[in-house]
Order: sequence, then structure tokens, then C-alpha cells
Amino acid sequence: QVQLVESGGGLVQPGGSLRLSCATSGFTFSIYTMRWYRQAPGKERELVGSINGVSTVTSYADSVKGRFTISRDNGKNTMNLQMNSLKPEDTAVYYCNTRILETNYWGQGTQVTVSS
Repeated sequence: QVQLVESGGGLVQPGGSLRLSCATSGFTFSIYTMRWYRQAPGKERELVGSINGVSTVTSYADSVKGRFTISRDNGKNTMNLQMNSLKPEDTAVYYCNTRILETNYWGQGTQVTVSS
């Protein structure tokens, strides 16, 4: 079965960096677009960015453009999110996602807290 497992979250000071990872199994990772979403308390889940199967196309929300970078390693079936210059408003639970045959699959999420 499809499994997505996020890791790497934690507490970081404003201006700091974190690197999240999403380990996957149960599907042919290299042919699917992968996405990062986040959900802050009291807010709707929002798309952070995406990367296509061969890493030739990435896209980002305006709020993270220039600070966050999505990458993937098809040999290891993993996706990463490098987050730099973190701000308090980046505090949220971060989820990885893929869509297979119109079904969305989600990980359990990893908490990122940006605070001094």
C-alpha cells in the first residue's frame, strides 16, 4: 500500500533552517508529482510547492518562493523540503502528498515551529 512518512520537523528560531524529508513506498515513485502542503492552527491546508517526477519542474507558493527548495531522490524514493530564512508564519504541520488515479495520499505530518 502507498505510504508516505515525513520527518525532520522541530523547533527553530526565526531566520534558521530545517530540512524535511518524505520517505515513500508502495508505488512507482519516479513517475508521480510530489507535493508539500502545510496547515497552521485554525487555517486551511495550503500548498507549499510541488516537483514533477523527473525533477524538471518545480513550483512554489509566493509566500515561500526564494526561501524553500523542493528536491527528490528517485533512487531512494524520497522527497525533501529545504527551508531557509524561516519566519514565525511558517509554523505549521507539514505534509507530503501524491495523487494516484485521482486518489490523494498523505503522510502523518511533521510539526515545524518557528519561534524565539
